[in-house]
Amino acid sequence: MVDTGAIRTVVGIIGNVISFGLFTSPIPTFVKICKLRAVEDFKPDPYVATLLNCALWSFYGLPVVRPDSILVTTINGIGFFIELTYVTIFFAFSSWTKRKKIIIAVVIETIFFLIIVFITLQFLHTTKYRSLIVGLLCIIFNIIMYTSPLTVMRMVIRTKSVKYMPFYLSLANFCNGIVWVIFALLKFDPYVLIPNGLGALSGLVQLILYATYYRTTQWDSDDRKSSSEVQLTDV
Repeated sequence: MVDTGAIRTVVGIIGNVISFGLFTSPIPTFVKICKLRAVEDFKPDPYVATLLNCALWSFYGLPVVRPDSILVTTINGIGFFIELTYVTIFFAFSSWTKRKKIIIAVVIETIFFLIIVFITLQFLHTTKYRSLIVGLLCIIFNIIMYTSPLTVMRMVIRTKSVKYMPFYLSLANFCNGIVWVIFALLKFDPYVLIPNGLGALSGLVQLILYATYYRTTQWDSDDRKSSSEVQLTDV
């Protein structure tokens, strides 16, 4: 007899490994920032946003909110500290104007997160209602974050070039979404299923665009790379 729980654990561990790879994918960017001691035109927005997203998912996966989902907490807890490191580096090498924006954003996110934790634990007394509220918030923030890749995909269609849409990152996003969809289906969890289903779909569209426009891409062109960074990490 197949042990669904054991299979789900294995799938969750695989999901942790892939998600860790996605979290660490911006490291070359931050190595460059540290070497130059300047953030140039790079934006901290994706990393600040992912910080809150990781905090919410880490809270969601705790037994007091969603039992049997600790693997959601493990990877997002790790992701939270990785994103915090990125934001700290941005802060260290930014102008005071950018630093103020980062401080304001992080303070707002911290207050918002603490309010959610307080309300959830103080006024919601069953895991059913706790996972409902926190899960819906996670879905909402994930959907908002999915607007970022749309900009890149629109640029690919307009320029008929996939030069600045890395294939392996798109593939990793697709695989990450699929793995967490399987995880969610093994013990039905709509709050993990919906955002990762969208993530898998987004990754698939990116792969289709890559296959469509690979031949028309001018790899040796001198076009200046867009400095806006896209980072999207599901569960």
